[in-house]
Amino acid sequence: MSLSSHLQELKRKHETLSEKVEAAQRSPSVDDLQVAELKKQKLRLKEEIARLSI
Repeated sequence: MSLSSHLQELKRKHETLSEKVEAAQRSPSVDDLQVAELKKQKLRLKEEIARLSI
């Protein structure tokens, strides 16, 4: 897998997590710990994207 395709995949996963976080925050049945875990995953992806983009 080339670096650019890997970055595209990471960005796609980041966007998917963004959508999941938004949906979870609107849903009263999702607890705060689940939202926090999704946000942590999203942050890890963002950091990985930034690291590889240098």
